[in-house]
Amino acid sequence: MVLLGFFQPTKTDVIRKEPRRAEDIIVQHIDFPNATVTMAGDLYLPANFSADQYYPAIVCVHPGGGVKEQTAGLYAEKLAAEGFVTLAFDASHQGESGGIPRRLEDPFARVEDVRAAVDYVSTLDFVDADRIGAFGVCAGGGYAIDATKTDRRIKAVGTVSPVDIGATFRRGWDGSLPLEAQIATLDAVAGQRAIEAAGGEIAEITYVPETLDDTTHADMVEAHEYYRTPRAQHPNSDNRMLFTASVTRIFDYDAFAGAEFLTQPVLLVAGSAAGSLWQAEALHKRLPENTDLVLVEGAGHVGLYDRPEYVDQAMAALTPFFTANL
Repeated sequence: MVLLGFFQPTKTDVIRKEPRRAEDIIVQHIDFPNATVTMAGDLYLPANFSADQYYPAIVCVHPGGGVKEQTAGLYAEKLAAEGFVTLAFDASHQGESGGIPRRLEDPFARVEDVRAAVDYVSTLDFVDADRIGAFGVCAGGGYAIDATKTDRRIKAVGTVSPVDIGATFRRGWDGSLPLEAQIATLDAVAGQRAIEAAGGEIAEITYVPETLDDTTHADMVEAHEYYRTPRAQHPNSDNRMLFTASVTRIFDYDAFAGAEFLTQPVLLVAGSAAGSLWQAEALHKRLPENTDLVLVEGAGHVGLYDRPEYVDQAMAALTPFFTANL
């Protein structure tokens, strides 16, 4: 049997790169427990930080396939510059965090990761445990929303380019995938699982396309540029996930199920040109009383990850939202 993806990370398997930070922002590399898994994170402290003060805190959740040093860390840094203590962390089974098997995208585990991050920041002497928020990008936005539904310690949730990863896999990037194509994916999972049960090679798939052609959606073209070129490529984000173990869990997941439990304030920031916009619009319609949808004109899904002209507009919405609600 070829045990692809089932190794425990070692110092040679993950690479520590110092996160980007604004002048006077303090970054501490920390670990925190999540049941039997040790999580790795970067804790961002505001300028002129004093351990004698109490600060609001925000846990920042990275996209599927990402790591804390990418867009989650960028927003964590910018929110810290606005006076928040922020924590960007690697998902369990990914990046520098522990968890076996490796390269597993388990939505249910990732929601528990958010709760564990809230556990950690709530114990810090300089954090006001009554002023904790959640923030997420892409699938991380869906995970942050899901965690907020059932964790009343989270007082507000803000998102950028939010998606429910389950709906994305079932219905396709733009929501148009027919049922027969969805069933075909499940048939492929079943076939591959049989191969692996018989001792065959464990299959992996990519988060974003490794190669592009004329049919590739514009968002995926930019996702390839973000993750697979020097624009934002990181050695701990290798664009691989376990096929059967991940897809089975993802297909069974709905980040927005039980939306009636989500009574905390919600901010959805999305690009007007994003193929994923239908997901933010759908959630906004379900929760009109406590949810704001802010569209960034001309932005695609991935442009909001790091392009300054779009990130600045997202921050112009996120800063007053979290300031008012934390």
